[in-house]
Amino acid sequence: MEMAQPESLAELLGGRRAAIDATLPAVGFVTGWLISGHSVWAGAGAAIVVGLAVCGWRLRRGDRPRAVLIGLLGVCVAAVIALRTGNAADFFLVQVFSNAASALLFAISVVLRRPLLGVIVGAVLGQRTRWRRDPALLRSYSLASWVWVLQYALRVAVFLPLYLADQVVALGVARVVLSWPLVAGCLAVSWWVIRRTLPAGHPGLRHPVTGEVSPAA
Repeated sequence: MEMAQPESLAELLGGRRAAIDATLPAVGFVTGWLISGHSVWAGAGAAIVVGLAVCGWRLRRGDRPRAVLIGLLGVCVAAVIALRTGNAADFFLVQVFSNAASALLFAISVVLRRPLLGVIVGAVLGQRTRWRRDPALLRSYSLASWVWVLQYALRVAVFLPLYLADQVVALGVARVVLSWPLVAGCLAVSWWVIRRTLPAGHPGLRHPVTGEVSPAA
């Protein structure tokens, strides 16, 4: 049975555009590193320049300044790490740790019955924690959150061996391939899981069944 709300998770969360933007500084780093004859300084400088350009572009489009600045901060931290160690592969070290941490946090959230996918979607929809009082939604968000655990675990499984082997170009390629295509796939599969596991007749993500009388949206 079709759910009441027309939008998908991809439409609610808008992950593809942000994922594309996030890959550009990594491409800039690898390009600058290669053109300069493997200079970490050149790679770091190129990554920061591209990061600033992406930041300006996103602000002009009306994106939230906090989210934009957090993305730029991540680029700067990655560049500083590579500059401090002198190892170009260390530019991607933040990616290894952030994906490992994300996989762990999503898994723990499911065990604690506070699936992060539900937390994120609930915040976007302005529901706070009301969705947690709907057993069907709680179960569906929990099952779909495992898809996100697998997404982050896959990145770690690819990034870590390449990082340990000091494969800078391969890390850059993996950063692109495992960004928006993987995000798009994760959103599609987790949305499919939610649609398949919610019972027939459930009003959908926007309307948790809590037994409470809510004002009309």
